[in-house]
Amino acid sequence: MAGHGVYPGSFDPLTVAHLAIADAAREQCGLVRLDLVVSHVALAKEDRRQTSVAERLARIDRATVGRPWLRTRDTEAQLLADIAEGYDLLVLGADKWHQLHDPRFYGGSDEALRAALARLPPVAVAPRAGVPLPDDGLATVLDVDPVHHPVSSTGVREGRTEWLAGGADDR
Repeated sequence: MAGHGVYPGSFDPLTVAHLAIADAAREQCGLVRLDLVVSHVALAKEDRRQTSVAERLARIDRATVGRPWLRTRDTEAQLLADIAEGYDLLVLGADKWHQLHDPRFYGGSDEALRAALARLPPVAVAPRAGVPLPDDGLATVLDVDPVHHPVSSTGVREGRTEWLAGGADDR
């Protein structure tokens, strides 16, 4: 599959795992471009204080200089189906895969959930430590080096600076 993919996330901050997932999606799914998309108000993170969207986009741009196929953009959309509209591939971590299938994010409506899932392009899912992977054939599971499975932005915010994309200066 060649085309344009979208990888939504809060990227607060961007980690080495985010970049490894982006690289894997490009290589394994034949993408010519992948957009890292930051929502102004990330779904399920509305109550958490975050770095400004402008600052996160600038940090991502600095950390991805050597990857001209990797772009950034922001959106007001929160639902993954809305963010992925018009793209050829949706890239997610395994945790987001499960969020994607949770009726709570669709006002508790199974009908709204099914309608959102029906609008999605093909999906590629990256492994995450402790989170089950899809095994129903509805998603491609990306082969990402297991060293990246436990990496998280939360861990970086708690002091794991070796997980920060672009180095500790870019916090």
